[in-house]
Amino acid sequence: MRTVTKKELVNRIAEEAHVTKVVAKDVIQAFLDAIIRELAEGNRLEFREFGVFETRERAPRRAQNPRTLQKVEVPAKRIVKFKVGRMMRAKVSGDDVGPPEPEEDDDDELPSSARARRSTSRSADG
Repeated sequence: MRTVTKKELVNRIAEEAHVTKVVAKDVIQAFLDAIIRELAEGNRLEFREFGVFETRERAPRRAQNPRTLQKVEVPAKRIVKFKVGRMMRAKVSGDDVGPPEPEEDDDDELPSSARARRSTSRSADG
């Protein structure tokens, strides 16, 4: 097992998407910032086949310092939970995965050059 950095992902995605590293980095960072912003607002994010991010309230509790054995109050706080999607679970466990479920068509938001690349890659995958 090894750690993959954001820089490595930026390089791979830039190459696969045929865009510059700067563009790939900006898109990835904007995506991550949007996830954080939505979770901070208490929204739930669902990415089909990948997973679901949501926040939960962790109740206040009483804990014990293991070194001093002193009881301490731990206040309530919001935490982020991630539930793994079907495709990710199967890929990570090494199971054979069928084709992903179709999603809503987001082509309206893509520039025409990206739509053309996307439709070409879809027909080549077919």
